[in-house]
Amino acid sequence: MPKEAALILAAGKGTRMHSSKPKVLQTLLGEPMLRHVREALRPLFGENVWIVIGHAGEMVEAAFPDERFVRQQEQLGTGHALLTALPQLEAAGVERLLVINGDTPLITADVVRHFVEGSAAADLAFATIALDDPGAYGRVVRHDDGSVRAIVEAKDYRMEQYGAATGEVNAGMYCLDLAQAARLLPRITNANKSGEYYITDLVGLAVADGLSVLGVQCGDDTSLLGINSPLELAQCEELLRERVNARLMASGVMLHAPASVRISPLATVEPGVEITGPCEIYGASVVRGGARIASHCVIRDCEVAAGAEIRSFCHLDQASVGPDALVGPYARLRPGAVMEEASHVGNFVELKKARLGKGAKANHLTYLGDASIGAGCNIGAGTITCNYDGKHKFQTHIGERAFIGSNTALVAPVRVGADALIGAGSVITKDVPDNELGIARGKQKNLPRRG
Repeated sequence: MPKEAALILAAGKGTRMHSSKPKVLQTLLGEPMLRHVREALRPLFGENVWIVIGHAGEMVEAAFPDERFVRQQEQLGTGHALLTALPQLEAAGVERLLVINGDTPLITADVVRHFVEGSAAADLAFATIALDDPGAYGRVVRHDDGSVRAIVEAKDYRMEQYGAATGEVNAGMYCLDLAQAARLLPRITNANKSGEYYITDLVGLAVADGLSVLGVQCGDDTSLLGINSPLELAQCEELLRERVNARLMASGVMLHAPASVRISPLATVEPGVEITGPCEIYGASVVRGGARIASHCVIRDCEVAAGAEIRSFCHLDQASVGPDALVGPYARLRPGAVMEEASHVGNFVELKKARLGKGAKANHLTYLGDASIGAGCNIGAGTITCNYDGKHKFQTHIGERAFIGSNTALVAPVRVGADALIGAGSVITKDVPDNELGIARGKQKNLPRRG
């Protein structure tokens, strides 16, 4: 089998986005559009993927540190991008290459597979779609017998030369015999209105040389559409949201007010989950069957176990919620927060790098940071772990079944033993042994009122 690889073209600035970020880093459902393209290629190509970067390329590298990049120092067009990548591809022994634009985030693995399989017999193939309004897409020109003649960029298309446009346009995805492409690439010129070297010119050159050229028709598949403006970004994001939600509901996920539910395609939501919109679930979050998520919640890169309930207005980021745990309303779980089975975090409670043991409760107005809380503990309202001294973070350890009275400050590093009791209003600076009462507050004085 020839060694197959993919090349993503992601060097463009995206001027019409009016953003300091490269176009491929603009997000849909919380993920850069480049990630959507990369994930669609993964099932077929695995790690055999290169990404051509140019404008603000260091930002793209920082966002995708594990990928392989080709730096296009001057952005002189798609043909020049392929030429720039050629030495790395040849050194890797690539024989068959898929080339795709990085601004097509609706692309799916199924569409990629269909195109690659349909292109196997051709020296050069490209995907086409039919549009009522071809806009700025390159026009596909065919001979009377249906064979491909050329692709002509919209700016350079002349009806008197090529005939009336049919609405069939180039979708920006190519499959190439790399050896043949390497032979043709030096012959591409920039004699066009944009002054760029177009990869589409390979089509005309290949036809002239008698090579096998295919225009693989993909109907009106919107998954191949590129993004060039904030309006198109919003339209594609809405299409993606609808696609994800439809798939989840078909699998047995219950979405209330689905038009206001936004779920990343990278997330896993199992059948039996119930979600009420508006709600946002991003990243590689995992929500297990039987979990319930109420409205106005934002969840990113979290795991929510079976039977857990997330009440309204909660924010969870890189946290883990155990089976039958209860969160909120109005709770915040920051990175490293872990709630074990049947634990409770209530309104206006914040956890950061803290583990709440099985059945433990912190029901209101509490901050627990850099802490471990044992099973069965009760954390009173207004409790805080004072974990930062201005230079360093320190740990607080609370043993099983300890009871922390309201308005307590635990000044780390400190340890409260199992079954210990901390009196309300205490500032605890020393360890409290198991089964003991810790209290640290000034003696009450009652004085006569004045006037």
